[in-house]
Parts: sequence; structure tokens; C-alpha cells
Amino acid sequence: MRAQPLPSDPPRPPASGPVSSWHECHGCGAFQLVPPLGAGMTARCWRCDRVLRRGHRDPLGHGAALAAAALVLLGVVATMTMMTVSTVGISHQADLLGGPMELWRRGMWELALVVGFTTLVAPFALLAGLLTVLLLLRRQRPPRQLRLLFRAVLWLTPWSMIEVFLLGAFVAYTKLQDLVQIGIGPALFALGVLTFVMTWLDSELSPPAIWEEMQRRGVADPPLPAPGARPALPADPVSCHVCGHVQPAPQEHGHATCRRCDAALHRRKPNGIARAWALCLAALICYVPANYYPVLTVMQLGAGAPSTILGGVVELVAARMWPLAALVFAASIAVPVLKLTALMFMLACTQLGAARWLVERTRLYGIVLGIGRWSMVDIYMESLLGALVQFGRVVTIEPGVGAVAFCAVVILTMLAAESFDPRLMWDAAAAADRRGRAAEPLPP
Repeated sequence: MRAQPLPSDPPRPPASGPVSSWHECHGCGAFQLVPPLGAGMTARCWRCDRVLRRGHRDPLGHGAALAAAALVLLGVVATMTMMTVSTVGISHQADLLGGPMELWRRGMWELALVVGFTTLVAPFALLAGLLTVLLLLRRQRPPRQLRLLFRAVLWLTPWSMIEVFLLGAFVAYTKLQDLVQIGIGPALFALGVLTFVMTWLDSELSPPAIWEEMQRRGVADPPLPAPGARPALPADPVSCHVCGHVQPAPQEHGHATCRRCDAALHRRKPNGIARAWALCLAALICYVPANYYPVLTVMQLGAGAPSTILGGVVELVAARMWPLAALVFAASIAVPVLKLTALMFMLACTQLGAARWLVERTRLYGIVLGIGRWSMVDIYMESLLGALVQFGRVVTIEPGVGAVAFCAVVILTMLAAESFDPRLMWDAAAAADRRGRAAEPLPP
């Protein structure tokens, strides 16, 4: 369904159920009233078709159960063996921390920190924080610090990359089959189940419902409107970019905070265009050494050669591993290039005040925001290969310096996408239209 004004006599939901609320579309900036949604219903923006909110049957209860299950599975993944490889009577095994520890031992502490954070620290902190929030919200008087904890959970969400790590493990397993004998440990099966549970959790979780429950419990201000009421849109509305609460714009100049989550309040992301340009240019610079220097070196019986990203794809094609070659090419070459091209295109259109393809550009931004993390597949694959294949002169795999530059490209493009505000595209087009109308000659 699309968001629209409520009828004059809307049905009254139960006192503890969802309420009508104003939302600003963070894709185009249109304010619209979203009525209470039943399970399975979706409210979309009338202007750009972006999803504003989804209805769930029991987002708090289901979320707590799934978060608890995911925490248990993450413990299994972190403590048990993921893969075992052997050759010439020697065997090695690796767990979730094996890759970061091997990278740290080889002096690649930057990669070790990124891999360890995105595969263990961020998922654990996200799940533990979310479970704490959902359980404490069941108390009669939850602590007000839950607002800060849930803000941290939302910030960690894009940096938890368990599902990307699973794909990297699959690529590593496929590449190892021709080099050594390989066995799958219980942690890899648990990783597959964990990916499924976290995907289910993401589909069931409703951040707006959690913020509303905080208001209902007195954790966050202001109190919820009465069930069935038709809230009025403030005269000069502004929405929080963290929790989405629509509120009157502060009258005084200076630092203002959201009434509900206490985050810094801005009409648009501060310096969004300048920051996005700077991060895009930095990523573009890092992309040159990422493709020039080797990302992986395979030494077999004392002989071998370094391999770049493109060289790895060529090797997979030569081995007739067509699906895997396509996967690595898409994640490691096509996605970074398309992300940088799309971001710079949107930035240029915004600065030029272009009015064409606004809806399409907004959808493009959503795609760019979602696909960037999948380029980490190559980094995870290299960390696992480096941890598993260490058999002296028989066969050894070492990550190369190009992997550090490529990891920087992925992080910088993700930060650039997060920094850009797509509402600026609509603002710029509207401002250009007003200037054009003002420049038109008056009728005689």
C-alpha cells in the first residue's frame, strides 16, 4: 500500500498496537502519513516508491527469539573448526579467528582488524545489543539508556557481514579443491544456519516499532498519540535521520537533538556532497594499487607467481570455473566500478540541479547502498586461504598488499554511500525549477 491521508473515521487499533505516524521519505524528502499496518503490509512513498515501513505480527517477540538463536549460532561458529586441509601428511584447520590472526602475523594488521570486526565483533555487538534492548523493553520501567544502545545497533547493522563471509568461505572452498584435500567442519554448517537466521531477523525486525515501544514505555519522548488519533504534521517539520521521528524544527540556531533518540538533528546529512566527493575520490585513488599490486600469491613446490584481482578471474576462466569466475568478477571488479560511477553520477546531477530520472536515481542509490558490502568476498576468501594453506615449500598461499588497497576501496565506497543524502537530488531539482520559473518573463 502507499502512504496516504487517513479517512475521517479510521478503525481504532488496540491500545498497545501500532499507531498512525508521519514519515519523511529518506529517498525523496516527501512527508506522508502512514496508517497502522497489518502483518505483511507495506507502506511505500507516493513519489519515489521507497519502502517507508513494513507491518509485522510481533516484531519484538520474534526479534528477541531470532537474536538469541543467532547469538548461540555465532558462538558455535567462533569456537569450532570451519575447514580442515591436508596434504603430504600435514593438516591445518581454521576457525573464524584463523584468518585475522594469520593476517596479523604477516603484518597486515589493517586487514586483520577489518576482517575481525566485520565477522565477529560487529555481529556479536549487534546481536547482544539488540537482544538486550528487546528484553529490557519488556520491563515495566526500562532504562532510558536503551535509546543509545539501539542507536549503536542501527549503526552496526551495515558493518555486520556474516552472509558475505559465508560466500567468501564458499569461494575459498572451491579454489582449494585443486590444491589440497579439504574437509568441512561444524562451524561452516553453523555459519550457513546463522546466515539464514540473521536474514530472517532482518526481515522480521521493525526499528519504527521498537522506537514506538520505547515511547510507549516512557524510554523516549514524546509520548505516542492516542490509538486511532490522526496526528498533525508540524508547521516546519524535520525528521531525524536515525529514528525517523518527525518533529518541529528547532527555533534556535546551533546544535539540536532529536526529541526521541537524542541524536543530532539535521534537515539533511551535513556536508553530504563534499564528504561523498572526498570519499569517492579517495576510493578512486586506492583502486589503482588495488588492481596493480597482487592480492594473492600461490607458491607450489617453490614456484609460483603473484596474482592480481583480474588475474584471479582469468585463472578461474582458464580452469573452466565459469560461475565462480563470474561471481568474483562481479564482486571484485564490476561492483566497485559501478558503485563509484553511480555515486559520482548522482553527485554531479545534484550539483547541476538535474530534474530528469529522479525516481530512477533514487532507486539507484538504494542499490548502491545495498551491494557495496558484497565486494568483501575477495578479502574474506584471501584471509581463509592464507590461514589454511601453509605447507612450506609444498604449497603456500599468501595475501598480497593489493588486498589492503582493495579493502580500503570497499570501506571508502560504503562510507561515501552512507554520507550522501539522496533527498539533495530532489532539493536541487526543485531549486533549479524555481530559478527557471523566476527567470521566465511576465505575461503582457
